Amino acid sequence: MYKNNFYFFLNTLNEIIIKNIIKFKNICIIYRPKKGLGADFKEIEKIRNFCKKNQLPFCIADNYQLALKYNANGIFISSSNRNFIRPIQIKNNFKIIGAVHNSFEYTIKIQQNCKEIMLSPMFYNKKYSTNKILGLNKFNLISMNWKTKLCALGGINLNNLKKLKMSKVTSAAFISLMENPKIKKPVYF
Repeated sequence: MYKNNFYFFLNTLNEIIIKNIIKFKNICIIYRPKKGLGADFKEIEKIRNFCKKNQLPFCIADNYQLALKYNANGIFISSSNRNFIRPIQIKNNFKIIGAVHNSFEYTIKIQQNCKEIMLSPMFYNKKYSTNKILGLNKFNLISMNWKTKLCALGGINLNNLKKLKMSKVTSAAFISLMENPKIKKPVYF
């Protein structure tokens, strides 16, 4: 089983993203197609080959059959996905990661055999209004009795990465951070 401190969601590779990914250690790439569009099989192949070449774990979002077809290391199950993967379908060393916004969704993800949970939104981002942001206090209170590994998702950037040390997260996930052409080597927590 691989250990990750960072997860990065992408739907395409470009030069800036490739340069930034190389700066990180212990990163897992999660392919997630753009909303409203289906999977781009050429792009999946390109991302998978990049991950294989750089010895990075590769996951696919919300599509177990596609993850098997492309020999992915795992699957990311979004908070809206309520489908179950039967234990007999799961191959060895296959990681199941789930995203949640509250305790109710957490119980569903446990039933879906998720070994790591991404709780969001941790910090401000454009997707959520200010009153939906969890912040450190709410984040810690919600996840206080959770037994799985915990990952912070939502609004993570290099400025607030150090704040994660005040929570019980073992990893962080981000979407837009890698698109910054001026990114420096990240601080690990």
